[in-house]
Amino acid sequence: MWNPRSLLIACLGALLLSAQAAPAPLKEPILKPGEGFAITTGNGEVATYGEARKEAPMGSLAKLVWLRLEGSEWASKNVRFKCTGAAGPYVCWNREGHGQVDLGKALQESCNLAFLAWIADSQASWRTDYGEAAARVRMEDVFTPFLGRRLPPGDSLPPLTAAWVGDGDLLRTSPEGFLRWLMEPDIAEVVAFGKRFLAGAWVEFRELFGKEGWWFKTGTAPVPGEPAATSAWVAGGSGATLVVLHLPRGRGKQEGLARIREILGLKAK
Repeated sequence: MWNPRSLLIACLGALLLSAQAAPAPLKEPILKPGEGFAITTGNGEVATYGEARKEAPMGSLAKLVWLRLEGSEWASKNVRFKCTGAAGPYVCWNREGHGQVDLGKALQESCNLAFLAWIADSQASWRTDYGEAAARVRMEDVFTPFLGRRLPPGDSLPPLTAAWVGDGDLLRTSPEGFLRWLMEPDIAEVVAFGKRFLAGAWVEFRELFGKEGWWFKTGTAPVPGEPAATSAWVAGGSGATLVVLHLPRGRGKQEGLARIREILGLKAK
């Protein structure tokens, strides 16, 4: 039985949905030299612009790949970590530390130290649950699209260093390549994590009334051969639309986020 409150909410939702105009099609973006941009266009198709097929180190987009492998486990454990800016041989990009983080905040802040700590715990569990060889096969199955032939062959787990969260040249992708990975049916959970952790606290409410906000995961990556330079990544989406942008220079949270909003015609923040 419908109660009056539920009926009212349903009616309001239907009215708002019917009143919404269809989203305007994206005009072909005007990209700057070296930029690459890929976007879904409906019906499972992909539109690419600029250097969308050019591979580069993927930086912190690697954290989305870890969500594919361990996101459900970490979320169920409600993982926590206190980032002080340094842990063992590793230094966080935020030298003052992020403080206490859970999975959502670690993803938002791109906290390498938190991810490395959780990865180390997972690695210990894999050895017990699967054994070295099976654990490596399981991990390679997820990371193969981004490894090329850069991982030395073997039957044991490789050292899971900062290279596995995007520091260095081990993991590489292109805007088109990463977009097509996000589109795979078995990656739907990663997109769900993006909506949950990166689109704001009211995403469920907005979905009820047909107004889903954009979510974005930014990343900063090294530039091979230029130790002082960085490139910027942004991956995100809204509803069924997914986008990936790469800038040849810059940082994800600054230049990357501002640029993707400009390309998509969103209000500047």
